[in-house]
Amino acid sequence: MNKKRIVIGVLAHVDSGKTTLSEAMLYLSGEIRTLGRVDNKNTYLDTNQIEKDRGITIFSKQAVFSVNNTVFTLLDTPGHIDFSSETERALSVLDYAILLISATDGVQSHTLSLWKALAKYNIPVFIFVNKMDIETTDKEKLLSELKEKLSNNIIDFSSVTDEYESIALCDESVMDEFLTSDFISEDSISNAIKKRNLFPCFFGSALKTDGVSDFLNSLSLYTRMPDKKENFGAKVFKISTDDKGQRITHLKITGGILKVKDIINDEKINEIRIYNGDKYTSESTIYPGTVCAVSGLNESYSGQGIGFEEDISSLSFEPVFSYKVNILNQVDTNTALKNLKKLEEEDSQLNVIWNSHLDEIHIQLMGEIQSEVLKRVLKERFNMDVSFEKGGIIYKETIEDTVLGVGHYEPLRHYSEVHLLLEPLKRGSGIVFASDVSEDELEKNWQRLIMTHLEEKTHLGVLTGFPITDIKITLIAGRAHKKHTEGGDFRQSTYRAVRQGLMQAKSVLLEPWYAFTVTLPTTSLGRIMTDIQNMGGKFSIPQTDGETSVIKGSAPVIGLSDYISELRSYTHGTGIIECTPCGYEPVSNQDEIVKEIGYDVNKDSENSPDSIFCSHGAGFLVKWNEVYNYMHIENKLKKSQEELEIIQPAERKRSIATDEELLKIFENTYGKIKHKSHNHLATRKIPEALKKNYVYKEKKIDGEYLLIDGYNILFAWYDLKNATSQDLEFARNYLISRISNYKVMKNCEIILVFDAYKVKNNPGSTERIDNITVVYTKEAETADHYIEKFARSVGKNYKIRVATSDRLEQLIIFGGGAYRVSAEEFLKEIEDVEEKIEEIITTSNNQQLIDFNDNELIKLNPQSD
Repeated sequence: MNKKRIVIGVLAHVDSGKTTLSEAMLYLSGEIRTLGRVDNKNTYLDTNQIEKDRGITIFSKQAVFSVNNTVFTLLDTPGHIDFSSETERALSVLDYAILLISATDGVQSHTLSLWKALAKYNIPVFIFVNKMDIETTDKEKLLSELKEKLSNNIIDFSSVTDEYESIALCDESVMDEFLTSDFISEDSISNAIKKRNLFPCFFGSALKTDGVSDFLNSLSLYTRMPDKKENFGAKVFKISTDDKGQRITHLKITGGILKVKDIINDEKINEIRIYNGDKYTSESTIYPGTVCAVSGLNESYSGQGIGFEEDISSLSFEPVFSYKVNILNQVDTNTALKNLKKLEEEDSQLNVIWNSHLDEIHIQLMGEIQSEVLKRVLKERFNMDVSFEKGGIIYKETIEDTVLGVGHYEPLRHYSEVHLLLEPLKRGSGIVFASDVSEDELEKNWQRLIMTHLEEKTHLGVLTGFPITDIKITLIAGRAHKKHTEGGDFRQSTYRAVRQGLMQAKSVLLEPWYAFTVTLPTTSLGRIMTDIQNMGGKFSIPQTDGETSVIKGSAPVIGLSDYISELRSYTHGTGIIECTPCGYEPVSNQDEIVKEIGYDVNKDSENSPDSIFCSHGAGFLVKWNEVYNYMHIENKLKKSQEELEIIQPAERKRSIATDEELLKIFENTYGKIKHKSHNHLATRKIPEALKKNYVYKEKKIDGEYLLIDGYNILFAWYDLKNATSQDLEFARNYLISRISNYKVMKNCEIILVFDAYKVKNNPGSTERIDNITVVYTKEAETADHYIEKFARSVGKNYKIRVATSDRLEQLIIFGGGAYRVSAEEFLKEIEDVEEKIEEIITTSNNQQLIDFNDNELIKLNPQSD
């Protein structure tokens, strides 16, 4: 007979006995021989030393046990609010949840948050009220509290037959059956539970195993497997690293089967593991309903949907504070950032950010306990000593109106244009992406690519640079070129379209709020109500029971974050406050906060709202507020111009260039493309007299810079690559000599940059060699970083060209308008100049100088418009 496979998870407020209940279930099912205890540090699931030392669950664990005809996979999740994201990720793979309530504490604020999360994921719930062995507990009073605070459909299942009438009131179909036959079948009860119309409740003591056996039997009796699906599907809920440093992806199979060596998203499954505590067995084939862990997936992430499954939405529990990471021992910044990024893969809520403007690493944390645990993890896994310096509130931004965002990217031999509709959503909706474009207009593969680029990036607002939320972004138009569009082009135009839309919209700054429950002396009620009002918060009518009162409400995090010490002070240590995140609301002093943060949208080169168009073979920058006058696709918004306040595109005088036109533009700019062989190592030095007698015709611009990534070019050119394998210094000097010769024919300033960031204690250096500037970067600074900073500092007044072989990276870095010259294109420019120099020297008589008039010189030195 086939066994039923059910995935269950245990959820509870911290210290409710969650790990103890898991231990009792494993013991009574026969999976373990002896009962472990949290205080003895010998439980089956809390195996991590940090968990043993603190006596709490920090990392979700898996165990497998059988009861009757049911195979249960148990996920034991953290109870402390600081690790709520770990708990919520596990919810996505649960068939049923066990919500544990402490009889001594009742329903607490975090219990309510868990209840809401279970409703969000539509998970059926069994309730176990623990610690009933304590004499002061009152079963009827507890059941009444559960019905009042959670659901009236919570029914005591101590004796099911005595509760038929109460069960029937929870579900109409069950009521029909009961009225007809005075009986309710197991299937009817199971269906009502699965539909979340009925929540069975059990009472007992996990520590003494009282009531746990009946609870297990009911779990086996009233649970049902999800409907069978033939196609393959899976949900990823966790990323971890094993003791050998191997990346492990934890997932649940929801349809089809999974075998070793199967390919998922172009990656091969190397091993399939079934974990039970800290041990595992390897399997060759896995069937639906099974939770397993696999190796071989390097691009997976928590919340990912595979096959027919979709990615999960944003988490309910999010950090509200940002912290600066201070490195205390001799670990360099790049290594520290890399290590933190590994932990971010395992917990995406950490949101590790490198702030290039401040040269600081920032991280997002839920609270003090998480920060202390993270310090220890970094020490044990990477030998990193760190401290966390509390920064500011994590704000978010949204919009109030609907706008059209346009992004265009068209430097030479690249092309893409994207139109996005940005619409405001209600609070708590997060970011929603959609596509409304015909495949006749834009091929499906390009649409998928655009959607991928939308989803892969954390899009930032234009007021403060914090992430956006509560916005629907719909792709409504797009265009590609048959030969000149590459994947990276749509990344550029998509990012710019989002940003351009945000620049037009009326942006609103949001701040995080806490829901709070405060228990304090009745004599202090007036004080706390005044404080909450001053915070801008709100509260319900206090509940008073003699000398003690309870007040509930919500308020901005910034007001409540340090309030606990003040509360304890004026209540002489008797006041207790519990806070849980409850979403984001508009700030009351937006202008003041925006000014204090001081974010300059025009200096954020990595998030540009401007577009790149092509003219005469070169890309030129079009500011965001002028893009409508240049864009190639007509505005498809149905709403009126007056309603949306959007400038309609002016009549365009140009269309997309053909291949022949692009070639002609290129040759007019740089000269005829030649393919003759040339001995680069035989380049001759130009006579000094020849250099001095050139007369250049000045252009009416501030000037032009050519920035060259030395090692990228050096290793990209075949002959230099061979030379570097023998003598790197010779190759560098040879490259400097060729570029110096090239400079004679070019009316621009040339800066050749070499990486020296790995040279310890290197302060960096700049020297003038012949007619060019040669820079060696300082320790921990790459050539990319140097070029980016330089281009940003002079880009407004000078034309910037960058020669590098690193195409995608430089396209992103210089999306603000600098023009990238590939290593191949730069080599052709060098060869053309060298050929002209050869002709000059050959036709000279005994090195006599030849006078050239201005027109002849310009003919030799064509410049792009």
